[in-house]
Amino acid sequence: MFVSEDPLWYKRAVFYEVLVRGFKDSNGDGTGDLRGLIEKLGYLEWLGVDCLWLLPLYESPLRDGGYDISDYMKILPDFGDLGDFVQLIEAAHERGLRIITDLVMNHTSDRHPWFQASRHDPEGPYGDFYVWSDQPTGYPDAPIIFIGAEESNWTYDPVRKQYYWHRFFHHQPDLNYDNPAVQDAMLEVLRFWLDLGIDGFRLDAVPYLFEREGTACSGLPETHAYLKKVRSEIDRLYPDRVLLAEANGWPEDVVEYFGDPTTGGDECHMAFHFPLMPRIYMAVKKETREPISEIMSRTPKLPEMAQWGIFLRNHDELTLETVTEEERDYMHKEYAKDPRMRAYLGIRRRLAPLLDNNRDLIELFTALLLSLPGSPVMYYGDEIGMGDNIWLEDRDSVRTPMQ
Repeated sequence: MFVSEDPLWYKRAVFYEVLVRGFKDSNGDGTGDLRGLIEKLGYLEWLGVDCLWLLPLYESPLRDGGYDISDYMKILPDFGDLGDFVQLIEAAHERGLRIITDLVMNHTSDRHPWFQASRHDPEGPYGDFYVWSDQPTGYPDAPIIFIGAEESNWTYDPVRKQYYWHRFFHHQPDLNYDNPAVQDAMLEVLRFWLDLGIDGFRLDAVPYLFEREGTACSGLPETHAYLKKVRSEIDRLYPDRVLLAEANGWPEDVVEYFGDPTTGGDECHMAFHFPLMPRIYMAVKKETREPISEIMSRTPKLPEMAQWGIFLRNHDELTLETVTEEERDYMHKEYAKDPRMRAYLGIRRRLAPLLDNNRDLIELFTALLLSLPGSPVMYYGDEIGMGDNIWLEDRDSVRTPMQ
């Protein structure tokens, strides 16, 4: 079997999210790698998945699980090299499996050569690759995402003697997409991986590409204009590839990331339906369909080429951003009684522990996922009822090794 040409394959696909370093170790060094993943393609084919979504595998200091990229065009040596990656793609395609990877467009690691050049040479070619300011007062309406971990979205750099902007951790400076050179550089990154045969990208933190005063710096018109530019490039040169947006918001807002409905959609092909996920848990616990029915009733009709990605769990906390405070308290009471199980505005537990390792409940939740509108996204290990480890820090509690 080989991957066939099908421009709408993602609308019929089951996705399987994989943490490479936690999946299969091929050489006994204690870290999962690409060759290990190749060895397990038969299992994944047997499982019935259609597309693997790989968490970041780029070169990184790993201060944020690989979402702090120090080189977009290199594989983290622990995982292998570009040759191993190409072998993975070819072997997967031979089995009819597709592969997409995470791509962090919004920010880099502070160890990225672009940032080092920017801080050391403000007048050089990379001087304007990041968002710099003499004062940490800009964009006050943009909320801090990692409350408790960061006190500000600005951090002072003693080398450049200015402040740089970051929506996430202080070691992840945001790229300056008002600079056309940054836009072109990111398009070059996309082309590099697509030329290797990748089937698409999950675009991490995509709402935050641009900043404007008087706004929350999220989902701005400039961001959508750039996504249209990216989609145009994809459609022109790489048909059958997919862009999956990570945009945590209400469905009536997230549909904007699909683009113009009159064209069938001219931005991302897919987007996650974040508000649906906690409501599945509430509906089952309360023994009522109302939480699911309510959110589905306010979910707009999608453009012809668009599709929701729906899921029960993933590599982050079970986010409770799109519920009321009362509903959040209820979720904590029912699913995370121990405060150690909580992180940010969510719950850092895997599926099986959330459901008290009850196989009937796990099967019920999975059946619900497979029956709702959208393409299901499974998280590695959930198919075998794998546990978590709340003694690990932050989100690592749910990024445990495959068993």
